[in-house]
Amino acid sequence: MTILIDDAGTGDLLWGVVIGAYQPETEAFLYDIIDVSFFKNGMFQEKKHFEEATRIALNLVDRLDLKPYEKIKVCQGDILNIAADRLKERYGEDNVERVHVEGRAQELIEGAYTDELRNLGYEPIPDRTERWGKSFWHMYDWVKRDPEERVKWVKTGFPNLRKFKIFQSR
Repeated sequence: MTILIDDAGTGDLLWGVVIGAYQPETEAFLYDIIDVSFFKNGMFQEKKHFEEATRIALNLVDRLDLKPYEKIKVCQGDILNIAADRLKERYGEDNVERVHVEGRAQELIEGAYTDELRNLGYEPIPDRTERWGKSFWHMYDWVKRDPEERVKWVKTGFPNLRKFKIFQSR
């Protein structure tokens, strides 16, 4: 069997990040969330989100009860670099591979992220992953309509957001 690990929401303006694990042979799917607080000033610059991604990935693999002969395929995204290294230390170089995650695993993990966005009251645009620029501005406009209430859900630690007035004091 195989476990696929991927992330969703890492580069988005809103909310935290979903780290998910999917076992195709059993259709088992689990995920956890890196809270948006890890992407605020201070914690983001200290790169605490990498540590949290690692903690989550290791926990998800434990919960899926990986057998010694099973493989782990980890998304190539930067947020999972340390997690992949720790998984290799724990399960061996031959059992962990960096891959481009597609198909059902990616659908489930992206779906978990968009469901979490909907829980905030935000409706993502269709095909948001293919339209990053449009998605950013759609999220920005949503925040701008009620910044006092919604800025708390923004990854304000991103340096390029400092040019926007609504994020400068947060």
